[in-house]
Amino acid sequence: MRRTASPVPLVLLGVGTFLLVLAAMLAWYVEPRAQRTPIDTDATTVFTGRGSYFDAKKVKTVDGTKLTVTRKVRGDVADSEESGRAVWDVSTSVDTDDTLPASDTHDSFQWTVERWVTDRRTNTPVHCCEESPRFEGEAYLKFPFNVERRAYRWWDSTLGGTVELEFAGGTKVQGHEGYRFTGTVDPVRTGTRQVPGVLVGLPDRGQVLAEEWYANHGIELVADRKTGRILFAAIGPRKTLRAPGAVSGGNEVVLLESERIAFTEETQKKQVELARADNRKFRLLGLTVPVGAGALGLLLAAAGSVMVFRGRSEDTGAVPAPAGEPEPFTR
Repeated sequence: MRRTASPVPLVLLGVGTFLLVLAAMLAWYVEPRAQRTPIDTDATTVFTGRGSYFDAKKVKTVDGTKLTVTRKVRGDVADSEESGRAVWDVSTSVDTDDTLPASDTHDSFQWTVERWVTDRRTNTPVHCCEESPRFEGEAYLKFPFNVERRAYRWWDSTLGGTVELEFAGGTKVQGHEGYRFTGTVDPVRTGTRQVPGVLVGLPDRGQVLAEEWYANHGIELVADRKTGRILFAAIGPRKTLRAPGAVSGGNEVVLLESERIAFTEETQKKQVELARADNRKFRLLGLTVPVGAGALGLLLAAAGSVMVFRGRSEDTGAVPAPAGEPEPFTR
């Protein structure tokens, strides 16, 4: 009588092979494709510091006041899904103690609205979807995924151009590892504005076309290595008006200046928390599950193969009993 082979070895071999393929797909296909800039982002970051600003009511620059910069980023999900890009609307307000708390951003000392569009995989700028302003560079509200130890071109909206940020080593923000990048902006003319001549030291002239100048004492950004999320940011803006043709320090009025405005501790903690959550997701897809599935798959496949081999050996080694001689027919 022929023995029926057990299906268990084949099941183990099949499940093991499936887990091995799954592990490879998660590590080399799924996880890299999961590295996409989110389209449903809704984040608020706050910078604070002390500095100077031009008080229009007092018609003079006020020194030593607290300055607060609030940036709100919201993803336009509908436009993002339609275009396949990351479309973010960005609102940035600058406030003094006189304008905080402001129920309406229009009441802020300074308020700007922008629309940023980037490739979800590479973080490069994409010029579509009513993007404003048209920007360039590599790093903006975030760095690309898998940040490298090199210089990056960071877009400065006030400058209207890119600033090269040099890699300045690794550092920790709220206990979380990141890469630090630094840079400065030398004084540069960014535009003109019509103002009373007395404002820029020309009392004998009525209205003059004053020159707008911008500089940055120091830019410091710390990015999460895996996701490119900015964990910490600090800037040192200096915006001034100069009389036509004036040199720095002469016939100049400070509109806004601070040696350092930086992320609040609360913002740092929130950014680190988000970065850690993203890292856990990528680690789960790219390491934990693939390693677990691969190890289990290898074990099951090996066990199934051994059982199949042994089963075949036993079948081959079995010798069938010889057929007996037929008994003679007798009456």
